[in-house]
Amino acid sequence: MRTSLEVADIFRAAGPAYRAAHAGHLSLHQLKVMSAIEHCRTAALGGHVEACTGCGHWRIAYNSCRNRHCPKCQGAAARTWLEAREADLLPVGYFHVVFTLPAEIAAIAFHNKALVYDLLFKAASETMLTIAGDPKHLGARIGITAVLHTWGSALTHHPHVHMIVPGGGIAPDGSRWISSRPAFLLPVRVLGALFRRLFLTRLLQLHDTGRLAFFGSLSGLADRRAFLRHLSPVRKKRWVVYAKPPFAGPEAVLAYLSRYTHRVAISNSRLISFDQRGVTFRYKDYRRGSADRQQVMTLTADEFIRRFLLHVLPTGFHRIRHYGLLAGGCRKDSLALARRLLAVAPPPEDNATEEPPDTRPPCPCCGGHMVVIETFARWQQPRAPPAASSPNRTIAP
Repeated sequence: MRTSLEVADIFRAAGPAYRAAHAGHLSLHQLKVMSAIEHCRTAALGGHVEACTGCGHWRIAYNSCRNRHCPKCQGAAARTWLEAREADLLPVGYFHVVFTLPAEIAAIAFHNKALVYDLLFKAASETMLTIAGDPKHLGARIGITAVLHTWGSALTHHPHVHMIVPGGGIAPDGSRWISSRPAFLLPVRVLGALFRRLFLTRLLQLHDTGRLAFFGSLSGLADRRAFLRHLSPVRKKRWVVYAKPPFAGPEAVLAYLSRYTHRVAISNSRLISFDQRGVTFRYKDYRRGSADRQQVMTLTADEFIRRFLLHVLPTGFHRIRHYGLLAGGCRKDSLALARRLLAVAPPPEDNATEEPPDTRPPCPCCGGHMVVIETFARWQQPRAPPAASSPNRTIAP
């Protein structure tokens, strides 16, 4: 159901003025994201007419933009992705681990998104695999599903990686499954120390090879000595790795993944109002107590769009990645071995070719099945748009 206010409404109303005011400062990719969100589910993308096979009720359905930054287009993508992941779940506890970049590094990441976000993935995953493989800790090869988020609740730039990790792994010789403790996976202080060392070492390598770019107030960091001075306090700071208690069963893991994997910077459900004062929305202030975290913020339309566009990812960048047992090349064999060691029957293979599920909402009048009776191209309307009160007609199923 459409909410009363959407990000697309804000972009349509304030987007043209924002483009004009920031001409030459917006990337082509950012402009494409704005255009996709503005045109999503409008006549600009074409669509089709559906009719109920029971009562004959008609409705127009416009096509989606399918852009991964669009708040309206992620539900179907998440459902498809989850169906594929459901077969990968093992009957063990799952942990949620979060790796976050300090603010000093986040500022560098903003101007070097592809490089630094990729480094965040690699350093965090190597940290987990290394410490888990250490006999002093777990001593096993684990699996990881990692998801990149670049935002805080107030749309600020806050890059971090969420990881879903099974509570255990396969022994190095492949002879047994090694389970973690019920409420403990790996020591977070040890993870934080290794993550800091790996990340900073490789970030300095990127700087030494001239691959990092610096602009504005950070332009001085192009000098190596200034760069080292900038990193000096970060080397002494504790890098926080957060580990939540394990999920309550595979269903809870899927519910979490459905909320996190295809999330965008802000959902339409958090928007409250849009008027001459600006955009008002709900956010969580994590510096407050849990009972007082829900807060309301108002930003000018210009500032709201600016913050939203902070989180546009580089073209082709993969924000969901798998490591260890779940890495693409060995996923099938690793999961088969894990199930064998856990004495769990493999999931049934469904070789039958099934029709894709019909995701069209049922008829709002009688709950009947809706079928497509007409399609129309971009920037066009159906030949005979349904009236406000459609006459009853019998539609052939």
